[in-house]
Amino acid sequence: MDRKREIKILFWIALGFILIYFMPIENSRFNSAVFAMLDLLKWYAREHVVLCLLLAFLIAGVIAVFISQASVVRYFGAGAKKWLSYSVASVSGTILAVCSCTILPLFSSIYKRGAGLGPAMTFLYSGPGINILAIILTARILGFEMGIARVIGAIVFSILIGIFMSIIFRKEEKEKQKEFIVAPQPEKRPLWQNALHFFTLVLILVFANWGRPEQDSGTWFFIWTNKWIITGIFTLILMFSLIFILKIRWYYVTIVAILTALSAYFLQSPIITMLIGITGISIIALIDKQNEENPEWIIVSWDFAKQILPLLAVGVLIAGFLLGSTHDDVSISGIIPNHFITKLVGGNSLLSNFFASIIGAFMYFATLTEVPILQGLIASGMGKGPALALLLAGPSLSLPNMLVIRDVIGTKKTIVYIILVVLMATLSGVIYGYLF
Repeated sequence: MDRKREIKILFWIALGFILIYFMPIENSRFNSAVFAMLDLLKWYAREHVVLCLLLAFLIAGVIAVFISQASVVRYFGAGAKKWLSYSVASVSGTILAVCSCTILPLFSSIYKRGAGLGPAMTFLYSGPGINILAIILTARILGFEMGIARVIGAIVFSILIGIFMSIIFRKEEKEKQKEFIVAPQPEKRPLWQNALHFFTLVLILVFANWGRPEQDSGTWFFIWTNKWIITGIFTLILMFSLIFILKIRWYYVTIVAILTALSAYFLQSPIITMLIGITGISIIALIDKQNEENPEWIIVSWDFAKQILPLLAVGVLIAGFLLGSTHDDVSISGIIPNHFITKLVGGNSLLSNFFASIIGAFMYFATLTEVPILQGLIASGMGKGPALALLLAGPSLSLPNMLVIRDVIGTKKTIVYIILVVLMATLSGVIYGYLF
């Protein structure tokens, strides 16, 4: 008998019993926190799993299967030109309108395919941090100088974080990169074909999740009102890709397209329509026997889903319990009172900026939701410095995000990454608060 193992089991059983025995179910704040936890999980499942994460898993699968390891190493590996790899990684957010959770499958995929730690961490931060829509919304609602400060801070942060991470863990990175010294391999298909398939899925992800702008006019509003038409156009391009690039039988693709179109017409539910489309594509790719890469694409995507979804669910529950559920017009307090948080982020002191960075790092923000939340906090007395600190730490980090990052790169690297984000956000907030 392994005594240490049995003692650990006994400890967790005893701890669970004590927590349940003393659970303060009669306390209103505890009940509010539990409700907030479940509300946030329900909202996350409805708004992000189908339209965001499932597509992100398929895109991650494309990187892992269709794009050769040699290509990833060439552009993001240890031997790649630093200016090129960091530049591409740092501006990825202008293409990917994603949150801190949707970026995770893509980050995990390029890192496991041989990307260096530095460029991979730059990509991880910049993906949700340099969202062009969020920056425009920030400038319009919170002020032009705040929008400029956010974009400059996010780009500079992403590069500095990547550089610092690569320097701090340079020994481990050298050992890791030895595994990815591969001889040049011929691509199985032309680069433009892989790029077409990849970017078509990315653009479907972007437009399917296009948020409503603040003003009911202009280009962004026009795109929002027609986002499903635009998404449908890219879906037609995806059909072309499935038939002529992946060589899946045309009648299989046509059946999936008809079922998807019928669901869109009769059910009028984008989530159900997207779910039917993704399920159909997964099935026809999985049963395809002409190209062995097609079933592998779905299997690898499923592997990402198995790894990431449970950790995200746990993280969302914990974040909701601690900090509450804030989305759309809903605001439910967690175990930490909202007025307590508002009080601590008032003014522009070092402590208020640091606390805003911590709150931003652990709280979950969906794409574009951080701006109206900050608008309310500023109206309640939040300083401009802490507001910027939260903007720089919040969108790119969250408790669910941390749990998955730890599973991919390990505890030590994750802790260093979190510390870098929090410290840089705090410093930026202090400087911005002093200047403005």
